[in-house]
Amino acid sequence: MLAYIVRRLLYALPILIGVNLVTFALFFVVNTPDDMARMQLGVKRVTPEAIEKWKVERGYDKPLLINSEAGGLASLTDTIFFEKSARMFVGDFGRAEDGRDIAREIGNRMLPSLAIALPTFILGLFVTITFALTLAFFRATAFDFWGVVLCVAAMSISGLFYIIGGQYLISKVWRLVPISGFGAGLEAWRFLILPVLIGVVSGIGSSTRWYRTIFLEEVSKDYVRTARAKGLPETLVFFRHILRNALIPILTGVVVVIPLLFMGSLLTESFFGIPGLGSYTIDAINAQDFSVVRSMVFIGSVLYIVGLILTDISYTLVDPRIRFE
Repeated sequence: MLAYIVRRLLYALPILIGVNLVTFALFFVVNTPDDMARMQLGVKRVTPEAIEKWKVERGYDKPLLINSEAGGLASLTDTIFFEKSARMFVGDFGRAEDGRDIAREIGNRMLPSLAIALPTFILGLFVTITFALTLAFFRATAFDFWGVVLCVAAMSISGLFYIIGGQYLISKVWRLVPISGFGAGLEAWRFLILPVLIGVVSGIGSSTRWYRTIFLEEVSKDYVRTARAKGLPETLVFFRHILRNALIPILTGVVVVIPLLFMGSLLTESFFGIPGLGSYTIDAINAQDFSVVRSMVFIGSVLYIVGLILTDISYTLVDPRIRFE
């Protein structure tokens, strides 16, 4: 098992390097440092002197990949690629346009993102699995039909509608919770109820349909017919056999999402004023802060690769057909 994990980590390293190179090309080849300076300065007629000054202050005046003027190892380290891209592998993300340390900002904003994402993830998983299992239990009935119709309708509605509608109805009309903002300590729960509720409701449609399909595939298998032939009640067949075996594909699909919970939700955090990583990314895009955007893209790729590795590991652990010698 350890050899398998090490092998998967070694496979992930070149993928991460490739993502880093593509990101570097998008930010520094397609969009040159001169273009960044013009967009950041925000002046129609920017002088060459102002552009050079902006590049020198932020370290964009160096060569992209190879510094032919420097000797030895400095020809590779005294470059934009090493300073702005390669350093991210050791957690050095540099500083934002406002001078703040990006790594420190990410650490401070991670907890508010998790405060929303983790309850939404756990509660949503429980609700959708329960609803999908109920639909599968009452399959080919009116309850199942209208349940699927409800799921399709929920999938067809934009998540933005749930956010705006929830803020208007629950916060503005009923005045049950604050419409936006974030509090410290135990006071934060008042600001988290509505984002978590909207996150769960907006994800019910797609997740329930997927889980229902998995449960229905298990219903028609031979081991289920054998269990019924032994005289087991239908509820026992569902909870002891179908649910247990259906959790294998569900688990592998869920594990890949867990690392991405740290990234937060772009729309939710922006509309509810949550100081998390999602709103941090949106603010950086609006402010054209390329250092922050580049760092968030890199972190997102790392977390996604970690999620894929965890998915493979979880599948090998729960699938009884896989054996390690």
